[in-house]
Amino acid sequence: MCSPQESGMTALSARMLTRSRSLGPGAGPRGCREEPGPLRRREAAAEARKSHSPVKRPRKAQRLRVAYEGSDSEKGEGAEPLKVPVWEPQDWQQQLVNIRAMRNKKDAPVDHLGTEHCYDSSAPPKVRRYQVLLSLMLSSQTKDQVTAGAMQRLRARGLTVDSILQTDDATLGKLIYPVGFWRSKVKYIKQTSAILQQHYGGDIPASVAELVALPGVGPKMAHLAMAVAWGTVSGIAVDTHVHRIANRLRWTKKATKSPEETRAALEEWLPRELWHEINGLLVGFGQQTCLPVRPRCHTCLNQALCPAAQGL
Repeated sequence: MCSPQESGMTALSARMLTRSRSLGPGAGPRGCREEPGPLRRREAAAEARKSHSPVKRPRKAQRLRVAYEGSDSEKGEGAEPLKVPVWEPQDWQQQLVNIRAMRNKKDAPVDHLGTEHCYDSSAPPKVRRYQVLLSLMLSSQTKDQVTAGAMQRLRARGLTVDSILQTDDATLGKLIYPVGFWRSKVKYIKQTSAILQQHYGGDIPASVAELVALPGVGPKMAHLAMAVAWGTVSGIAVDTHVHRIANRLRWTKKATKSPEETRAALEEWLPRELWHEINGLLVGFGQQTCLPVRPRCHTCLNQALCPAAQGL
């Protein structure tokens, strides 16, 4: 049997234990240690892992690249440049449709007597290319009918690099007369033929830069030679007809003073797939309708769309 003192101690211990359990784990008197339960062990392990895990740094915000309009100082770093709209003439597409309709018969001098019809199609490729270049050199400041006649006389004697070099200047002059500036062309033809024989094996160069370096060969001739002789569209061939009509239709941002200036202006906006067509189309149109003097505006389908026609 327990003494009254022992019984009192037992009751006190029982009350303390009951209070401790009601407060939950770890709520006993300070200095008293009791065995941790499963939940307490799991919490302690989690705290230990947390204290040893590496510190996570905040993620760096990603910069979005956005193209926008603004001055150079306002544009964000790495911004993609905006595409600048290409200038194009008003109503040019309808004007082109109308010109095609007026040229559908293909009955202008250029359609039958132009460069494409002046060479001997049965000759070897190298000879054909030489004849194309020669016809272009003769065509400068000369009507197609006169150029075609001169080429016919030259071909009748066998038109090759060697045959031209063996022909004296006086005879060559008589054969090409009355092409424009025929005396100068005799000299240019002889010089160019000698260069072709010495440096190109009797063939013609296959680049615009080399072609325009030849005596008597200009940019228009070079681009046409590339197209007709080599089958390569290197640029728009602009002669006096194309130069005149492009300015009348306002197909350039501002008035141009030379065919070469017109070529550069047209190539800025005219779709490349039209470059090969535009020369023959406008040359024939200029020969038949949009004449240098007294253009036939009353018969032109573009009369209402042509700025030049409004002042006539």
